[in-house]
Amino acid sequence: MNRLIPLRLFKVMLLLAAAFGILEARLAWVQLGGMGRAERTVVGLDRQAYLQRSDELTLDNGRGQFFDRKGRALTGATVRALAAFPTGGMPRGTPGQIDRLADVLGADPAALEKWLAGIRTADVWRDGDSNRVRGLTASQAEAIEGMGLTGVAAIPFRDRYPTSADWSPMQAIGYVSQYPDRLKKLYGKQLASRRMKETDLTGGAGLELSLDRLIRGIGETKAIEMTDAARRPLAGLGLRVFSPSNPHYPLRVNTTIDLSIQRAVEDVLRKHGIREGAAVVLDAANADVLAMVSLPAFDPNRIGAPNTDEANRALIAVPPGSIFKTVTLAAALEAGVTTLEERFRCTGDYGRYGLHCWREHGHGVLTVEQAFAESCNVVFAALAERLDPRQLQETADKMGLGRQIGWSASSFVDGKPLRLLEEEQAGAVFASLEAGKDGGVRTGTGIGQRDVRVTPLQAANLAVTLLHGGRVQAPRLVNEIRYADGGLFARLPEQDAPSKYGGIQPQTAAALRKAMRLVVTDGTAEHALQDAGWALAGKSGTAELGDGKPARNDHWFVGYGPADGKARYAVSILLENQPAGVRNRAGAAFGEVMEALRQLDPKAAPRGAKRDSALVR
Repeated sequence: MNRLIPLRLFKVMLLLAAAFGILEARLAWVQLGGMGRAERTVVGLDRQAYLQRSDELTLDNGRGQFFDRKGRALTGATVRALAAFPTGGMPRGTPGQIDRLADVLGADPAALEKWLAGIRTADVWRDGDSNRVRGLTASQAEAIEGMGLTGVAAIPFRDRYPTSADWSPMQAIGYVSQYPDRLKKLYGKQLASRRMKETDLTGGAGLELSLDRLIRGIGETKAIEMTDAARRPLAGLGLRVFSPSNPHYPLRVNTTIDLSIQRAVEDVLRKHGIREGAAVVLDAANADVLAMVSLPAFDPNRIGAPNTDEANRALIAVPPGSIFKTVTLAAALEAGVTTLEERFRCTGDYGRYGLHCWREHGHGVLTVEQAFAESCNVVFAALAERLDPRQLQETADKMGLGRQIGWSASSFVDGKPLRLLEEEQAGAVFASLEAGKDGGVRTGTGIGQRDVRVTPLQAANLAVTLLHGGRVQAPRLVNEIRYADGGLFARLPEQDAPSKYGGIQPQTAAALRKAMRLVVTDGTAEHALQDAGWALAGKSGTAELGDGKPARNDHWFVGYGPADGKARYAVSILLENQPAGVRNRAGAAFGEVMEALRQLDPKAAPRGAKRDSALVR
């Protein structure tokens, strides 16, 4: 009997060992994702346990950063920020310590205490009005660290859109925000595999949107605080920072923007009190975008805030007014229905369609070239009636109007199409060619009214096209993308944007340049630009905005400079919603922008110096 006990004990121990072996194998199988399709999407048990005893704060989302053409940052600044983690009900410190923290921050104690008490997920202290991260000084950070508050720390934080006198938001760069529906559409596989979350930020506009798939990065940098099961911080473990270790990321997007020029243009529009409008500065040599300003300004941290506008008005097509007479003149010259020397008589009234000249009693007898310089509606209505609507439509297309012209690629480095300026509107000439057969419609079109729509980007590029003898180039906002360690990821080469109808003749482009110079020396812009430091050329335009009461107009000016040598810059100015009857203010703003460019340009000749007569070809 006694000899049976060891045998039974051995059998029990054997069964227990087998049971433990089965449990251990089962646990390994679960952790390796062996529970079928439904459970493969669940993270391993080791990760689940880890998450149950930690709180995470994203310090840097890993997105690529934008820089201007001289290497100056357009996004991203690392600041010291006040971070707070949940405490599971544990007090952060004494009331006196919280008051001391508020004093260090220069914050309202009640507001700070309310924020700390309401923390449910880790966050950083932000400005209540702008929602921007409040950067700490070195002394503030040192004082906070010395307080020993529970779940509170001063840590490095990557502020994508910082508050700084050296930085201003640009609609061309855009913003990021949460778009769950867009993420599902574009990144469904990544969401399904848990490589992305529906709360992840994605591009909402500008380059942030068009380059989103390329600059998302490979992972976030996170600060993690260890906690117990009740989410109470574990003493002694502190914060841990985890970040991707790949030296290639984040990517570096080198734009064509010149931050000095961007600020100079902003300053000019601010000086003139402009609240609505846009300005574009292009490099006359290759149509690169050097500045793109849109007003009202916007706050990427508070999209939709009062008195802001995230839409890029430089890419929105609006009535161009008389700057479209450039197209009408080109079409008439190309069709052989006029010459610059043909003479007309303007009495101020066209005689039909209710069309009048802007000068009440007319301009009298003048040549076509003079009519362009004086922006005579009567002469250009007559030229438009001589043309078939298709001639106007096709000439506009040849000159880069009525279609998208921004840089694009049918297949980029990832094999997918890319358009840098996704929001760019094509604009229009006629609602339809059939409608253009009506004389009233065609004359209205000839002076830039009716259904004609042009973007400020297209207007500036029109000047570049004329400088290059009629060759349309594609404005470029990015020239290359590099890895974080400097290696080349992708190059975006200069490219043309040819029309399917071909181009205007070089002699036509030369005639238009001559006429644009006359606008400044003897025409509508003579008063505004007579004291310019550079010889300038351009065309003014005033677009009537319908039957609004009170009546409002848009003021335009498009031109280039210097006009007596190798042109360096092409500029368009749009001032929206100006009171009717007020002198066109865009010419004066154009002149001040060109003067700012002259002073910034290291190649600019001193005021009054003689220049080479060769234009850009």
